[in-house]
Amino acid sequence: MIVKKSLDPRWLSNTYLVADKPGGHAVLIDTGAPPEPILRWIEELQVTVTHALCTHHHPDHLIHRDVYSERFGCPICGHASEEDLFGSLDQTLADGEEIESGGLNVRALHIPGHTRGQLAFLINEEEVFTGDTLFKGSVGGTLGPGHTTCDDIKASIMDTLLALPEDTIVRPGHTEPTTVKAERDQNPFVRAWRGLDPVQEKPCTIMGQPGTLLLRAADYDGGTKCWVRLPDGQEALVGGSRVSE
Repeated sequence: MIVKKSLDPRWLSNTYLVADKPGGHAVLIDTGAPPEPILRWIEELQVTVTHALCTHHHPDHLIHRDVYSERFGCPICGHASEEDLFGSLDQTLADGEEIESGGLNVRALHIPGHTRGQLAFLINEEEVFTGDTLFKGSVGGTLGPGHTTCDDIKASIMDTLLALPEDTIVRPGHTEPTTVKAERDQNPFVRAWRGLDPVQEKPCTIMGQPGTLLLRAADYDGGTKCWVRLPDGQEALVGGSRVSE
């Protein structure tokens, strides 16, 4: 399996080209990063692109989709519950649905929280592409467009992604790869949810409203991510710039 990545310097979002072999078949995962490197690798590897697989509808993961659909005729694929948020999809995917692309087996995993139709893609049972749910050392937020709940994203991470074999490579929607084992052992949010590290209970202000800070930890972009309790008692994951202590 060959994996190539383009990174957007503004959003730090990734577009992945995953191929079975030179001269074989490939899929794209997310289409928000600059397409020029991806197009160059497609040409160099002489692969046939069969699908553009979208983890979710946010523009930093989607904005260049027409480049690929127009050039290669590949279907744009995403979860059915977000079809209205995408505007349109050529193919909808359900939890557990599988796609074959040459020597690649791609299984869609529904991992709601960051968005209601968030998908991960497990390829050949070796590497999982997690969108904005699980990052190296951090987790996704739950207050963006189309979000669901903190309980959802916890379950998606703990019961779905981290239930994969520990040597599974994790390729997030932003910045660098990691592994299931590394995130199970070292991710501050996962460690807190596992009861390995104590949780803070500190008064804070969340987007101008009083709340409770449970955990602040480093995020993929050099800032922080916060696990908080909102004024209505609900929990959320939010960018640290929105939380003041």
